[in-house]
This record gives sequence, C-alpha cells and structure tokens, in this order.
Amino acid sequence: MQLIVNYPEQLPDALQQSPSQFEHEAKMAMAVKLYEMKRISSGMAAALVGMERVDFLLDLHRYGVAAIDLAEDELLADMSNA
Repeated sequence: MQLIVNYPEQLPDALQQSPSQFEHEAKMAMAVKLYEMKRISSGMAAALVGMERVDFLLDLHRYGVAAIDLAEDELLADMSNA
C-alpha cells in the first residue's frame, strides 16, 4: 500500500535537506513514533522505513526513544529467565 503526504515544496530546503532526505526522515519519524507508542514492532517499523531491524533500533536514540522500554519488574523477570 502507499501513503501520499503533501508538503510545501520549500520544506526540505528549510530543513537543509534534499527532497529524498526529507521523505526518508518523515518515514523514519512515523515509524519511530508508532514503535514508541507500541503500535508496531521494531521489525515492522524497520520494514516501513526500508532498513534492517538492528539499524532501526540503533537509530532510535536520534529521536529520543529507548530501544528497550521495559518496566523494572519486566526487566528483572527477563534477567532471571536468561
């Protein structure tokens, strides 16, 4: 499927990006936010952007999003099961 987003022609220039850089950044921002909201998995988010899952997870810090977002009890349970 395809999503078409209209944006002002001058927006990439205002952000000092090429149109392709801006479009990639917009897709990444959408994928990161959906992942942060726990609406999609990291694998699905990575596929949305067209990158490997590990690379997506490594880029999350650029958006202020933690790659691992577990509550303390969940983290302790995971560690005891390891």
